[in-house]
Amino acid sequence: MKRIIDVNLNRATEALRILEEISRFVLDNEQMTAELKLLRHKLVGVFSEHYGTLLENRDTENDVGREVLNPSHRAGLTDIHKANFKRLQQALRSLAEYSQTENIDITPLEEIRYASYTLEKEMFAALSVKFRKTKLDDKRLYLVTDRSKFTDNNAFLDAIASSLKGGVQIVQLREKTASAKEFMELGRAVRDLCAHYEAIFIVNDRVDIAFALEADGVHIGQDDMDIASARKILGNDAIIGLSTHCPEQGAAAVAAGADYIGVGPVFTTPTKPGRKAVGLEYVEWAAKNVSIPWFAIGGINTENAKEVISAGASRIAVVRAVINAEKPENIAKNLLSELRC
Repeated sequence: MKRIIDVNLNRATEALRILEEISRFVLDNEQMTAELKLLRHKLVGVFSEHYGTLLENRDTENDVGREVLNPSHRAGLTDIHKANFKRLQQALRSLAEYSQTENIDITPLEEIRYASYTLEKEMFAALSVKFRKTKLDDKRLYLVTDRSKFTDNNAFLDAIASSLKGGVQIVQLREKTASAKEFMELGRAVRDLCAHYEAIFIVNDRVDIAFALEADGVHIGQDDMDIASARKILGNDAIIGLSTHCPEQGAAAVAAGADYIGVGPVFTTPTKPGRKAVGLEYVEWAAKNVSIPWFAIGGINTENAKEVISAGASRIAVVRAVINAEKPENIAKNLLSELRC
């Protein structure tokens, strides 16, 4: 029994150390780090007076388990987080079972195990937010689709593929008049194109369709579902963007938890009929005051992109300038080149 207790104590403390490092160095979460450290010290304390006996019974050289290969593979931090919490909880359960045979009080072990369930949930949520925000860090060129020019969906999808080949990094499928069925069919095709080019796939307005398609996120307007409700449906992994048209809306979107905002329309555009252009003033304000990624949008093309960039924009969203171009790939390349100057 002592060998089983020893090996599970090692497993549990090793798992706690790994989780503590994620909390400390990835999440920069002082409170969570302190809680994990406290659990580790509490666990070691349960067996402190048995330390010598456990070492005496350790027999690493003759452990048949050393020859059993571990087939697991960690694809990223989320996998490491998941594996080590399960490793911790399984080890704690084993410790609780076998420690009873040695007359060791298992009450602290149960307390640590139940505390780990709460910490697992909290850390996963924090990691989801961290990675969601990281996804947007290097994204500069955002395409919002417009199908009105195209006579068939194949030509439309070809234009999107060409845009992605030219360097578009985010595609928002915008379908104001399509039925849910048609939206879904197009969405699957656009989602697959984005996956091929390692681009982010966003659905406009329709949170339900974004959920069904397992899109990377949704873009909503001022009159659509609020951010908190969309997040409740789509989960912490989803990217949620919001259209804003003035500093007050921009500040409110950041406070509400938007992952990015659209700033515009900078210039008059037929995709927003009746919406007055905000000009470059709002772009200049966003450059100085918005702490999350933001994309200048509205009537931006190869002729005026430099003005928008000079006003402080490092990210732009385009519609007709790219999707309606004879060669979307070339226009996308030119715009991305301007953004990277």
